[in-house]
Amino acid sequence: MPALILKSIDENKACAFSKILIDDLEKLLECPRDYFSIELSQSKFILDGEFVDGHPTVEVYWFDRGQAVQDTAAKLITQHVNSAGYSSVDVIFYHLDKEKYYESGEHY
Repeated sequence: MPALILKSIDENKACAFSKILIDDLEKLLECPRDYFSIELSQSKFILDGEFVDGHPTVEVYWFDRGQAVQDTAAKLITQHVNSAGYSSVDVIFYHLDKEKYYESGEHY
């Protein structure tokens, strides 16, 4: 944890910025690198009967770390996605309740 889900982002571009993104988030959040996961979600979008490119989006699932840290994380994510050639990206945070998150049958 945290888990990042990338949507409408090219897989090669995502791979290119993934290491430095996690480097930056690891420093910001002060948590081990192996706590992070990145998933690339491939979907098809349709508009008026045609396949179209979707809008780049990053969903972040994590335990709440406060507004200031969240704002900084959103800026870091945005910078890295922008560096891959995307002029705009939506970053959406989902806060997980520790009592509802289980690892190997135990909640945090």
